[in-house]
Amino acid sequence: MATTLALNIGFLEVGWVDLIDVLLVAVLLYQVYKLIRGSLAMNIFLGILSLYLIYLIVRAAQMELLATILGQFMGVGVLAMIILFQPELRKFLLLIGRTTEINREDFFKSITNWRNEHDDDFEISELLEALKTLKATHTGALIVFTRDIELKFYSETGVPLNAEVSKPLILSIFNKYSPLHDGAIIIYKGKIKAARVVLPVSENDNLPPQYGLRHRSALGMSEITDTLVIAISEETGRLILARNGKYLRALKLKQVEQRILEYLHNKEPKNWDELVEEPEPIEQNTKV
Repeated sequence: MATTLALNIGFLEVGWVDLIDVLLVAVLLYQVYKLIRGSLAMNIFLGILSLYLIYLIVRAAQMELLATILGQFMGVGVLAMIILFQPELRKFLLLIGRTTEINREDFFKSITNWRNEHDDDFEISELLEALKTLKATHTGALIVFTRDIELKFYSETGVPLNAEVSKPLILSIFNKYSPLHDGAIIIYKGKIKAARVVLPVSENDNLPPQYGLRHRSALGMSEITDTLVIAISEETGRLILARNGKYLRALKLKQVEQRILEYLHNKEPKNWDELVEEPEPIEQNTKV
């Protein structure tokens, strides 16, 4: 007969399954906390959690009337949470999808090895020349590189192009008089798939206060998708590279080229934390 490991605490018998259960709940709550901290959803979540704890106490004390009233409220609590936390739930599901995503390119390479290793290549010199001009003229820009997924969900928020990467096209898109200049462009398989794309905005509270919507969108996109994002400030010409919710700044164009090629060929550093600099000093009277 199989024996179970159990720990007796007073009248409670705690088994190893119970310990694992508690540990998994703690991990889940911590992940939820990381997801919603610093946002209005945090206060709502704490309110719902407090109400649920009160419900448990009332039910344990056998206060039937109050327990019935709170029980009716908790009965629709799941639906209410879906409505209240719709943005957070969507972000959470995107994070799960990103974590469990299968790298199809590497999978097929390992089996057939017939694909060209550099099929993501394009005329990167055209892009670098465009970046040089955008920085010099303080023209705001957002450029998203995606390696394995076409990002149709985000592309559909913009205008489809499916055009070759070229300096004149990039400069035309981000010209402040162009109807496409607001938003981002997505580059996939060496082509600009869409322009005027809407990106999610990061809620990171540790960003320098002068980082505005463009830089926050770059970081937000890198937080929930496996992408490399370039953002150029319209006010200062500042360029950052965003990856996995981290950012690199003060890069020369040669370094930008290196990071892009490393990303496209899946040879980038595994830990970007080693590359990320300390937040830059706060500048006065600047905006992005």
